[in-house]
Amino acid sequence: MTSEPVLRAARALREGHLVAFPTETVFGLGADAMNADAVARIFAAKGRPADHPLIVHVSSANLLTELAENVPDYARQLADAFWPGPLTLILRRSAAVPLAVTGGQETVGVRVPSHPTAVQLLRAFEGLGGRGVAAPSANRFGRVSPTTAAAVHAELADAFLPGDLVLDGERSQVGIESTIVDCTGAAPVVLRPGAISAEQVATTTGLTLGEHSPGVRVSGSLPSHYAPTAIVLLDAPPQPGDGFIALREHATPAGVVRLADPETVDDYAHELYAALRAADEAGIARVVAWQPAGPGVAVAVRDRLARASHRSRD
Repeated sequence: MTSEPVLRAARALREGHLVAFPTETVFGLGADAMNADAVARIFAAKGRPADHPLIVHVSSANLLTELAENVPDYARQLADAFWPGPLTLILRRSAAVPLAVTGGQETVGVRVPSHPTAVQLLRAFEGLGGRGVAAPSANRFGRVSPTTAAAVHAELADAFLPGDLVLDGERSQVGIESTIVDCTGAAPVVLRPGAISAEQVATTTGLTLGEHSPGVRVSGSLPSHYAPTAIVLLDAPPQPGDGFIALREHATPAGVVRLADPETVDDYAHELYAALRAADEAGIARVVAWQPAGPGVAVAVRDRLARASHRSRD
């Protein structure tokens, strides 16, 4: 049975309000994807450039034909294998999808999340006649994505208007944003790494991955992104007063503030953004992160850390 808070949130979306909600990756800031005015409020609340496209969330792959055209067979293979889950497919948009959602591009990102609260919300919204919720991460543009409702309130409370809601729910399990795969060409192209690895995409489709075209814009692709106020340094010796993020096998030097000590790489992804937020909350000026090695989600963690640390290299 759908809970009353979820039904209230679904009605708010249909009425043109913003609703922040949990997904298995991070919390999203949602609006009715077919309501251009509501979508414009996402950009205003986040301070997001209008040409930076949004991802449309739906409850199942059955809605693909309403949002996209010319969906290739390999895209359907990926959807069958990884939806619901942390995978976004870039497809040719249908005429139903406003250009406001796509940043003016003729492509649209689509995802089916697996978080139970997100699933309930999308089903309730679709039951009211909705056809997709556009939802980037619920933070100011370029900043650290939130993985809890409290982090959303801290980030965006002053941007909410009467009728807007934050739908509480279990903390995001994955902790970093979805893998984005461009499915508009002859072969898939991984545009943003995530919990679904490039190796998994290639194995599932049986295709050699294509090369990234710089002309395709997607969420989280700027050199500086996911960044806290603190300066982030990678693989450097931490000094007294620094914050420190590293796998548990690495000891904490004297005088250094341990922000996270994940046991596994999956734990690292899960804890990363909360650790970066904790640094800002504690007024820590510099964070040293030792990057996890290896394939899989470690690639995505290194990508997020590289973007978070970009300002320190300017």
